[in-house]
Amino acid sequence: MLTGTAAPAAGAPAAAEARVDNPYAGATPYVNPQWAAKARADGGAAVADQPTFVWMDRRAAIGGVGDAWGLERHLDEALTQGADLFQVVIYNLPGRDCAALASNGELEPEELDVYKSQYIDPIADILADPEYASLRIVTLIEPDSLPNMVTNAGGTDGSTDACVQMKQLGNYEKGVGYALSTLADIPNVYNYVDAAHHGWLGWDSNLAPSVDEFKKAATSEGATVSDVHGFIVNTANYSALQEPYFEVTGNVGGTPVRQAKWVDWNQYVDELSYAQALRDLLVSRGGFDPGIGMLIDTSRNGWGGAARPTEAGPTTSVDAFVDGGRVDRRIHPGNWCNQSGAGLGERPAAAPESGIDAYVWAKPPGESDGSSEPIDNDEGKGFDRMCDPTYEGNGRNGYNFSGALDNSPLAGHWFPAQFRELVANAYPPVDGGPGPGDDTQAPTVPTGLRVTGTTGASVSLAWTASSDNVGVTAYDVFRDGTQVGSTAGTAFTDSGLTADTSYAYAVRARDAAGNASARTSPVTAATGSDGGGGGAVKAQYKNTDAAVTDNQIRMGLQLVNTGSTPVDLATVKVRYWFSGDSGATSFATWCDWAVAGCGNVTHGVSASGSAAPGADRYLEVGFASGTLAPGASTGEIQVRLAKSDWSAFDESDDYSRAANTAYADNPRVGVYNSGTLSWGTAP
Repeated sequence: MLTGTAAPAAGAPAAAEARVDNPYAGATPYVNPQWAAKARADGGAAVADQPTFVWMDRRAAIGGVGDAWGLERHLDEALTQGADLFQVVIYNLPGRDCAALASNGELEPEELDVYKSQYIDPIADILADPEYASLRIVTLIEPDSLPNMVTNAGGTDGSTDACVQMKQLGNYEKGVGYALSTLADIPNVYNYVDAAHHGWLGWDSNLAPSVDEFKKAATSEGATVSDVHGFIVNTANYSALQEPYFEVTGNVGGTPVRQAKWVDWNQYVDELSYAQALRDLLVSRGGFDPGIGMLIDTSRNGWGGAARPTEAGPTTSVDAFVDGGRVDRRIHPGNWCNQSGAGLGERPAAAPESGIDAYVWAKPPGESDGSSEPIDNDEGKGFDRMCDPTYEGNGRNGYNFSGALDNSPLAGHWFPAQFRELVANAYPPVDGGPGPGDDTQAPTVPTGLRVTGTTGASVSLAWTASSDNVGVTAYDVFRDGTQVGSTAGTAFTDSGLTADTSYAYAVRARDAAGNASARTSPVTAATGSDGGGGGAVKAQYKNTDAAVTDNQIRMGLQLVNTGSTPVDLATVKVRYWFSGDSGATSFATWCDWAVAGCGNVTHGVSASGSAAPGADRYLEVGFASGTLAPGASTGEIQVRLAKSDWSAFDESDDYSRAANTAYADNPRVGVYNSGTLSWGTAP
């Protein structure tokens, strides 16, 4: 349990304290006796004292249904326990869970007034009772609602008619806004808004629009951003807290980790990095208070047991490296229902990392995500094939098997077999076995550090792997004594350097427990000359997306200076011609990874004015600065584009498209120097 000073026993009502920065700091949270009894009965005595959220998932739950206690009964029990923190999930929006049938709710899409008057208002009346003023009350506002408006409400493979309808009505935003405004009026309530997980919103095409969506809801129905105390990620999901054996910025044999099938160009591979980055964006883009904190649901993301990797995967390919080393053992990161092989995660804890208010158990372990077959019920809960272990998937999970456990009950009902598996696979273990804090042995020092190449702006390094009693997770690279990067592999390129300059490099190894080796002896590297001038530059291309009719065009590009003089990259543009086809005529473009850094790469789409087939548009890629030395390559630049409405392309006739999956000269990709075509053939 989280520990702290106990609140006074029940008696005369206490005045509410002023809101604190982190409600979890020094608090004694409420332990739900009903959940604890089930946990003990199914072999979970070691974790039965952990605090979990109480879910208000329909109007009847407020007063209690059958043997399940109502809200007041739980609050009274919290006072009896001497707790001073109570956690509750607000979960009953109109048209709830428009993309997941297993947890559909009782209210129709248009029933916003019912949501307000018969659900939020009664809850607010109870929470505002002076009897409960001594409790810090944490509310988790509407899981899985606002993220659906970003990813599943039109223009994507995961879109559903129900989500499109909810976006048109605006009742998710209005409902969340009303809940925030109403509950924030209670002095001892702390609102945390659900923000999905990295495997849902972690792509750059989703993250910024999600922040905009959160702000829209937080300024609806009388709410303001100040009514939001923070956000929660991974609610009722299984995404790993941290992936210790690979990093999204790493590469394997020159191929970026982001290109691995499991990662699929996501910006994040775990919940801690996602939560911290999202927090920064919520403040900088969304205008939320700089003091907001994040919660991470760690109830079922431990992924321990015999299947948990103990070292990085093989470096034979980027997919083998990621699949062999990832602790999240799901078939696909989009799988969400009763996942086979999952384990309890980190125990609830206050302020475990920078920007994180707490690790929490929002989803009480052992409560089902949904039934594995249709079950008649009066709770408004449907049957979702993602809970059927025989289901072969959909666009949201890449048409993979669901990975769900068999014989599961309705969402929210007790699932003994799942709970026993969660306990058995817990990480850290619940039986006193070795956990992440028990490893105190540092890896050996890397050997054989050497310079493998230089340009006027970069230095490439390689070294021999270290050994460790558990496993090396990363190598930190230092330039002139300052860390400049980390990688899971044994090679690194340091870019953005000054020409004609000497630098000293050293490397150290690190394991999952944070133990670090000493640094290697330094090696010195000198960058080449930055001459400027002309030179002959050719374009090389590779196809990174075999699909011809999906909604994005992806490719790898790199430039090679075949001349004898350096080239000023700021004068160079590369054009890839394609057809915009039907749909929107505006485009979004992304640099997913570049050796020289995406911050130095410019990109955009323009009309070509050409009447040639498959060439009415071109993607133009350029550089903000830099010099390309004779014989040198820019290294890989991974770029992609999509129409603003995310409609599909037909790339079969695109002028510049080729089928090669390894870099090769492509004369249908044009290179322009100071606006003049200098290599390739324009349409």
